[in-house]
Amino acid sequence: MAQVVLQVEGMSCNHCVQAVEKALGKLEGVGTVKVELTDKKVSVDYEEGRVSVDALKSAIEDQGYDVVG
Repeated sequence: MAQVVLQVEGMSCNHCVQAVEKALGKLEGVGTVKVELTDKKVSVDYEEGRVSVDALKSAIEDQGYDVVG
């Protein structure tokens, strides 16, 4: 599994954390998702051959948050 850490703006509460975790968890090939609200970071373990970083970013952005890194 590969891991990526994304900087995400706009998350402010536990509902935000749950929305991001749920959206990423629905993607085929995603393993562990860890959202650090205070640091505005989302760590994702994923299978490179099954899901792309762009797909991860899109899933987060579809929830109304901005991926900045």
